[in-house]
Amino acid sequence: MKLLSRTEEFILLSVLFLKEQAYSVLIRKHLNKVTGKTWSYGALFISLEQLVKKGYLKSSLTAPLRERGGRSKRIYTLTKDGHKALEEIKQIERKMWEAVLETDGG
Repeated sequence: MKLLSRTEEFILLSVLFLKEQAYSVLIRKHLNKVTGKTWSYGALFISLEQLVKKGYLKSSLTAPLRERGGRSKRIYTLTKDGHKALEEIKQIERKMWEAVLETDGG
């Protein structure tokens, strides 16, 4: 399995955090809040699409919503492979930091 990019990792973590509320508007809002950076919708949509293609996310549409003028929301859910990828990157980052702290003296 190829390592996640930092962007992919942050998006997957946001989806994991938001659970059944993980749709583009709230994912972006969460990313903006946590990172303190502004995430563009264009870049977010491209990354979400790629994560679905890679099998780390699945997407589904809600029933049409009156408050959205009859439009549905696209909800994203972490897959088993998405969980594995996050766990793998977490372990690698932990090992990398441990190595730096051991040689740096903390």
